[in-house]
Amino acid sequence: MTTTLIGQPVTRVDGHAKVTGAAKYTAEISLPGMRHAVIAGSEIPAGRITGIDKSRAMAEPGVLAVLTHEDLPKVATQPVLTLSLAGTVAHGQSFFPMQDPVIHYAGQPVAIVVGETLDAATRGAELLDVTYERTESITVIDEGRDRSYVPEKILAGLAPGEMGRGDVAAGLAAAELTVEATFTFSANHQNPLEMSASVASWDDGQLTLWDATHGPTATQMTVASLLGIPASRIRVITRFVGGSFGAKAMIWAHPTLAAMTAQIMHRPIKLALTREQMFTGCGLREDNEQTITLGAAADGRLTAIRHEKLSITSAYDDWAEPALSGSGELYACDNFAAVYHLIKGNTMTPTFMRGPGETAGLAVLECAMDELAERAGLDPVELRVRNHADVDPVSGRPWSSKGLKECYERGAELIGWGDRDPRPGMRRDGDWLIGMGMATAIYPVYPLMNPQRARARLYADGTAVIQTAASDIGTGAATVLTQIAAEGLGLPLEMVRVEYGDTSLPFLAASVGSTGSTAGGNAVHLAATGLREQLVAQAVQDEGSPLHGADPELVDVVDGVMVGPSGSESYGEMLGRNFVPETEYLGTYQHRVDDEHALLNFGAQFAEVAVDAALGVVRVRRMAGVFAPGRVLNQKTARSQLMGGMIWGLSQALLEASHMDPRFGRWANPSLGDYLVPVNADVPEVMVETVEVDDPFINPLGIKGIGEIGMVGMAGAIANAVYNATGRRVRSFPITIESLL
Repeated sequence: MTTTLIGQPVTRVDGHAKVTGAAKYTAEISLPGMRHAVIAGSEIPAGRITGIDKSRAMAEPGVLAVLTHEDLPKVATQPVLTLSLAGTVAHGQSFFPMQDPVIHYAGQPVAIVVGETLDAATRGAELLDVTYERTESITVIDEGRDRSYVPEKILAGLAPGEMGRGDVAAGLAAAELTVEATFTFSANHQNPLEMSASVASWDDGQLTLWDATHGPTATQMTVASLLGIPASRIRVITRFVGGSFGAKAMIWAHPTLAAMTAQIMHRPIKLALTREQMFTGCGLREDNEQTITLGAAADGRLTAIRHEKLSITSAYDDWAEPALSGSGELYACDNFAAVYHLIKGNTMTPTFMRGPGETAGLAVLECAMDELAERAGLDPVELRVRNHADVDPVSGRPWSSKGLKECYERGAELIGWGDRDPRPGMRRDGDWLIGMGMATAIYPVYPLMNPQRARARLYADGTAVIQTAASDIGTGAATVLTQIAAEGLGLPLEMVRVEYGDTSLPFLAASVGSTGSTAGGNAVHLAATGLREQLVAQAVQDEGSPLHGADPELVDVVDGVMVGPSGSESYGEMLGRNFVPETEYLGTYQHRVDDEHALLNFGAQFAEVAVDAALGVVRVRRMAGVFAPGRVLNQKTARSQLMGGMIWGLSQALLEASHMDPRFGRWANPSLGDYLVPVNADVPEVMVETVEVDDPFINPLGIKGIGEIGMVGMAGAIANAVYNATGRRVRSFPITIESLL
């Protein structure tokens, strides 16, 4: 192939639709006869409903119905906590609301009000009179600390509650240097620009659902299991998704509630969550405490790592964000132990949030490593290079690719690390104390569990359509899939169109865990190259073709023209001559298990901060991130993704916190007026680069994914920069003014 579309900074193919308003998001779908449904949530965190008076709500003009647990049908199967990585059934928690009067958490749906308009339904929900009998609740760690336990498994049963290798006690006993510290993290909520929504419409026993989701098939399979109907009777459409960051990765109650309501009302129903309901309807990153202990020789080489986490889970699921495994994977260390401690509480089951696990776990590890570097008298970069893992510390296998040392080197150059004064509090700019910090970034490369499919179809006019049930959650997936298809087929970019986000198209897993490009990209690559090879094979066998008898290996395709040693013709000419209006090829990508290599994504983060010496205000002045994600599919969208992650790392470090009021068991700041996220004035100069490393072992395209890793490590880098500026070690996130005064 002579085309080189993959890797080019192609502008988003859906950009025009988004900026002109032509792109329709789920909550903008409007159907004939459609009515609006609004959820009324519990006002208590624990107990039971003793009565629901519908009279005032039903008297409101435009209110059509009030549905409660007494009106909704029972689910066909009780949900079991599962993962969305496979793209099939993906329950966010093993609890479905409105089945009985028991209350497990504040905000739990207790009624659905249906109105002619959204305003009528909203007003009706406000007028509902619900009475409760409240019981004891646990909503913060201190209320349940004495009830903690070590689970056998976390993460839907896929990860152990305890893990380790070697002898940590012996490693710590042999250590000449030790660091031990406890860190606290506030709960976080995802808060994408688009809130979750579903539109449900039944037609002759067939359900069509428009849903804002990472995985249309995951919604289809999950709703089918709850309704007790074949998945073939449900079609899920997801054209545009306005961000997610994990809130839409798992399938929560609202798509099924919308379907149930539409069936009861005999008309299409739109159910959209409010901003406040996003805090109680789509999971969260749980508040947690982490304690880490490092042991090292005098030269800084690690002898032991022990890492523990304490967090609140729901009353019915053992869920902990997998924050500890990274501490055992990143550095060369023979002795490692990790333990999760859980508290059963009155919250919905926590869930994934961008960079799940590593984002918090690496902040702890990298702050501890910074402290160890100081005690060992080493530069923080040098300490990390000294503990560089040349092979996977867990399995002993070589890495499929790495590039981490190159990331350290280039990141240090970008930020001007050589100008850093290692002595805390020594650099000033007027009233501002200036400091630099750094941290390592890693993120798992998850193997896909099932075959991923895409269809490539070429028409006699020379245009092509690629079809796959992928979801573009705002990352630019449609753009990179178009690039991959165009290069694979040897067509100009404008001659290729990608259809996606629909369960009527070939199966593709949910876009989670930085696997979206791996799943969709490789499936499309195999579909496009397979169709190209099929067309070339037809041409060399066609007696009417100038390519007849040519060696297929010697035929190139440029702008839709097959070029051989003795002649050429276009795809369209060959199809037209044979009266073939269109032809297609179904590509299937199945992850090949590699027992010889370890898979991990690597990067390095650097930050410069200014701290007001009198007021404790922290301002980030510069950030630099360098990453080695394998092959980069689109330089423009990749940079956007990595920069967005780095900015969110800033937000984790300095701004984001969901505050629980334990008196009421409710979130005290469930709005974007009170839940702080960065604005343009908070964001400094952000330098982003990639180190492309060849990875022939990981998948046909050699990609690892970039959706998560941009966030990992930045919070630790900022915290370490704050120490370099002020001499104060911060043990809580986000870092507040009170932490530094």
